This record gives sequence, C-alpha cells and structure tokens, in this order.
Amino acid sequence: MSEKNLVLYRENQKPIVWDALYNKTGNPKPLVIFCHGYKGFKDWGSWSLVADAFKNENFFFVKFNFSHNGGTVETPIDFPDLEAFAENNYSKELKDIDDLLNYLLSKNNPFVNEINKNNISLIGHSRGGGIATIKASEDARITSLITWASVCDFAKRTATIGNLEQWKKDGVKYVLNRRTKQQMPHNYQFYKDFKANETRLNLEIATKKVKIPHLIIHGDSDTSISFNEAKLLHQWNPNSVLVLIENTNHVFDSKHPWEDKILPKKLKQVVEKSIHFIK
Repeated sequence: MSEKNLVLYRENQKPIVWDALYNKTGNPKPLVIFCHGYKGFKDWGSWSLVADAFKNENFFFVKFNFSHNGGTVETPIDFPDLEAFAENNYSKELKDIDDLLNYLLSKNNPFVNEINKNNISLIGHSRGGGIATIKASEDARITSLITWASVCDFAKRTATIGNLEQWKKDGVKYVLNRRTKQQMPHNYQFYKDFKANETRLNLEIATKKVKIPHLIIHGDSDTSISFNEAKLLHQWNPNSVLVLIENTNHVFDSKHPWEDKILPKKLKQVVEKSIHFIK
C-alpha cells in the first residue's frame, strides 16, 4: 500500500502532509519515520524509492513534510509558501514529529493495527538527523535512531548564524536555494527560539543521552556537512555504530528530480545498512 499526501490537521497549527508505505497484512510492523533536512521535503529526489525499499522489507514507513518547510497541502513539493518557511524553527519541527508520532500510535490512525508500537525507529537526513537525535533522546517510545549525513551542531548552521544585529534590525534574512533560485527567508524569530531553547537544542548533550541503538551513516565526500561531524556524534555516543560510505556526497549520489527507477548505488548501501541495523 502507498498512501500519499495524507494530512494531519491540528488546531491552531499548520497541517502536516505525510505518506505511509506498507504491506497490508493486519500484522504489526516496525514503524520507521523519516525526517527530511533543511530545504528538503518528503518527495525530494529518490526518497520515494527509499520508502519502497523499507516497505518491501515489511516495515511501516512514514515520510512527511515538516509543517513549516515551505510546502502546502495542495503543493507538497518545493516551496510555494515562503511565509511559512520564514516562520519555521527547530522547536516547531520537534513539535511536528511529536504530534505525528502521537497520531500514528493513536486509535485515530486508520492504519494503527499495521504498526508495532514497541518497535519505532527514527531516520533523519542532514538537519533532520539533528531533530531525530533530540527526539530520540527525549522520547522513550523510540527504540532505535539512524542518522544520514547529520549535523552535529545547530549553533553553527546557516539559519542560526550571520550578522545578528542586521538580522534583528531587518527582522528577516535570506538564503539562496541554488536549485530553485528562490531567496529563502528566515525571520529573526528563528534565532530567538534557538537561544531560548539552546540547551535542549544542543546536539552534544542530546547525543550523550541516547541509550538506544544508534547508527550514524555519512559520506566521506560530503561538502555540505563534513564527515568530521559524524565522528563527533560517534565520539559523544561511543555505543553508536559509525558507517563511512566512500566516494559519495551529502545526498549519497541522489538528486532532484530523480528520474531513475532504482536507487543510486551509494544510497542503496545506506538503505540496506539501515534496514539490517533495525532488524
């Protein structure tokens, strides 16, 4: 089964658009929730082929758009809603994943009987890896954590640094999306929220709190997030498993759009290692 563009509506909050991929058997399956990264979305590149691979191994795989990622219910691909993007922050993304998980495990979810509530994995790519790490460090329901090309420090990221005085004065700053050529706005609230929640958003603290199985996968040719960040995450949680994928970039040789019917070889390695780790 492939349930696309389902919508979780929430009172006084933006909705979350999500997909569920699973084999309809009526038997509970391990739940895997995938968190996309900065300037990302659930249908980017070959993420749908990733979802198919997990479904074929009998997982209940969920991918979703963070509510303020810039997509809409009508257009969940790319960034038609830059006003929402400008109002995004790390705290909202953590709230999104909590609300989605609560819904998935509730009787309101029509697919709840297909989910094993005692086997829940989070996978996060890039910035989503940081969000997944914090969530896994806080929520006892999560039974394993996997990060792909994850950040190790939110304080050093584009959305959090820069000319703070100018940003505060203007109320907004812009980051170019090289693919879409859009100027992506970040309202100053992003920085204020980060500073207000700096301890919670400290990935060193969060990683040291992770006591569940933890897999860290990173490419050695990643120019967006250095492999050194993966080494730091592994250092902070020595019980984690660190996997280096050789000669591959931040998205493991995928791109958007991805026209091929099969996964790029390096991303296929990432998926296979992740599936093996959970099993």
